[in-house]
Amino acid sequence: MSFDLTRVRAQFPVLAREVNGQPLAYLDSAASAQKPQAVIDAESHFYQHGYAAVHRGIHTLSAEATTDMENVRTQAARFLNAASPEEIVFVKGTTEAINLVANSWGGRQLQAGDNIIITEMEHHANIVPWQMVAERTGAEVRFIPLTETGELDLSVLPQLIDSRTRMLALTQVSNVLGTINPVKEIIAQAKAAGVATLIDGAQAVMHEKVDVQDLGCDFYAFSGHKIYGPSGIGILYGRKEMLDQMPPWEGGGSMIATVSLTEGTTYAAAPWRFEAGSPNTGSIIGLGAALSWVSELGLDVIHEREQSLMRYTLDKLASVPDLVIYGPKQRAGVIAFNLGKHHAYDVGSFLDQYGIAIRTGNHCAMPLMNHYGVPAMCRASFVLYNSEEEADRLAAGLTRIHRLLG
Repeated sequence: MSFDLTRVRAQFPVLAREVNGQPLAYLDSAASAQKPQAVIDAESHFYQHGYAAVHRGIHTLSAEATTDMENVRTQAARFLNAASPEEIVFVKGTTEAINLVANSWGGRQLQAGDNIIITEMEHHANIVPWQMVAERTGAEVRFIPLTETGELDLSVLPQLIDSRTRMLALTQVSNVLGTINPVKEIIAQAKAAGVATLIDGAQAVMHEKVDVQDLGCDFYAFSGHKIYGPSGIGILYGRKEMLDQMPPWEGGGSMIATVSLTEGTTYAAAPWRFEAGSPNTGSIIGLGAALSWVSELGLDVIHEREQSLMRYTLDKLASVPDLVIYGPKQRAGVIAFNLGKHHAYDVGSFLDQYGIAIRTGNHCAMPLMNHYGVPAMCRASFVLYNSEEEADRLAAGLTRIHRLLG
């Protein structure tokens, strides 16, 4: 398949609007991606014509909604090449997925003296849950440091892993630097030592194909809103052997087999034991539409297009005076930078006046900010609906800001 940018952009209604009298250049998809009309229509159609509570009724609408929801579970399993739909848990997003594993798996497996390995480039969602469970259990959190080029210093990994290492949790793609980590090789090292692995795929699944069986990870998490789907929905993949050993994290409806005031409670099988309460069915339907939309376009085609755009943008930005770009040359999705002595918030505010939307701040990665010795960074993110013309506008806007502010 060939990539038709005009056709792709036409499917995103918001891209037609103006901001501050300028055409919108939306360069904040790493925070949350815009939605194609197919996703908007799928969720709207469900609420207009098929809404009902799932797993709780024999009437037609309930049966249809249940079937539609479980079909998305099967679809997500295919998308990740999981061994079965029973390895797919619906969660609110990557953050809830990691918290689920940390509390359920970690609460049972971790003891005083054990350790968990993360990295210096992690999003707070893959740091704080492990710190919390470590504090409760007496475990230790270790981290893989960064090199000068913004990549992981994997030379220290053999020294970090020991007989008390229980989990290695890391991001596949850095949400700040765009660093593409060699997760398959890292997972292999962990598996050889008997260490469980969790991959934060929130910044990866929209850019390239993910095959969890090929990776060999025990857990993989991603958020729907970053892959052109709705907010409030995400996927946790867990190897069936792992999920079957894990206790429920939350209690309530849908996750039980039997409940007795005198005999106690027995729980449903995985994955349903991890889905207490009424699910976000509308967003699940929307996520299914997003996965279909991405799959139809083709992740190989998307990857090739986005890498070409990334190279073009980096070349353009090279001409901007006093621009500091963080991270390696080979990257996915994002470019983090600062403009001279100017605070990231000021740069972001100026760009907004030109209709250019970027992200500014610590990007939920304070340890990474500390590594570079800066309070904040600007971050421009590029996905399949962005254009070379928007990259030109970003470079021109930054050059204009440098000229105005000195």
